[in-house]
Amino acid sequence: MATGFFAVFDDIASLLDDAAAMTKIATKKTAGVLGDDLAVNAEKASGFVASREIPVLWAIAKGSFLNKLMILPFAFLLSAFAPWIIVPILILGGIYLAFEGAEKIYEYLFPHGHKKKVETIQNLPEEELLEIEKKKVKSAIFTDFILSIEIIVIALGTVVEKSLAIQIVVVSIVALIATVGVYGIVALIIRLDDVGFKLIEMAGDSRKLMSKAGGLLVQALPLIIRALTVIGTLAMLLVAGGIFMHNVHPIYDALHFMPSVLGELLTGGVVGAVALIIEKSFMKIFRPHSVAHS
Repeated sequence: MATGFFAVFDDIASLLDDAAAMTKIATKKTAGVLGDDLAVNAEKASGFVASREIPVLWAIAKGSFLNKLMILPFAFLLSAFAPWIIVPILILGGIYLAFEGAEKIYEYLFPHGHKKKVETIQNLPEEELLEIEKKKVKSAIFTDFILSIEIIVIALGTVVEKSLAIQIVVVSIVALIATVGVYGIVALIIRLDDVGFKLIEMAGDSRKLMSKAGGLLVQALPLIIRALTVIGTLAMLLVAGGIFMHNVHPIYDALHFMPSVLGELLTGGVVGAVALIIEKSFMKIFRPHSVAHS
């Protein structure tokens, strides 16, 4: 009886050791996408009223957690019964990410009406502000859904030859890191100004060094958010380009002579530009009809 108990205990310990080793490998392989995920989500979570930053971030984090709860069972089922469908799903996600990145660049170059919106948004009624907030949260959760698929599929690829138990443990831990780690860091970033104001308040007139440090944090936040907006846009193009280069062999063969980052950025940019042109053409064709009928 005791021997049987210790044998089971030994099997569990061996499983946990194996899972821990594979988790390290899977985390390293997904590190690049996790970095992109951080930049994209920091960009998506910024631009809200200060008092709404944490509630909005919490809403996005909960959406991210639910995304992963939905994706994980399907990922394990697809890995077991229909592995061929994973690549088409990744490619569709890549097209969406590339389109989002290209659209942001287009809006920056041709801002039509953007400045006017920024100036008047503070004067909008609370109901309209909440509606805008809801749309941004939905967009952030949808983008997170696509990035989550990429993270989970990459993690699953590192343990695809292992037992189902190890697959579940390893991929679930990576998914948890992708949620708690990423959104924890994003929360710290967007609250830097509060930390700065607190340091200034604590310093008073006597502690000039602490006051200067607080002032630097307050001044640094807009620069960090601006930088993360740029990084987030580039990250979407890089992740999209990476999906195409890793899964569409002719693209890889044509661009393998380039540094991988440059090849992924170029691929993401081209795919995004094509998707954006198709979307703009579609809108031009169908918008007049919708206006006429209304």
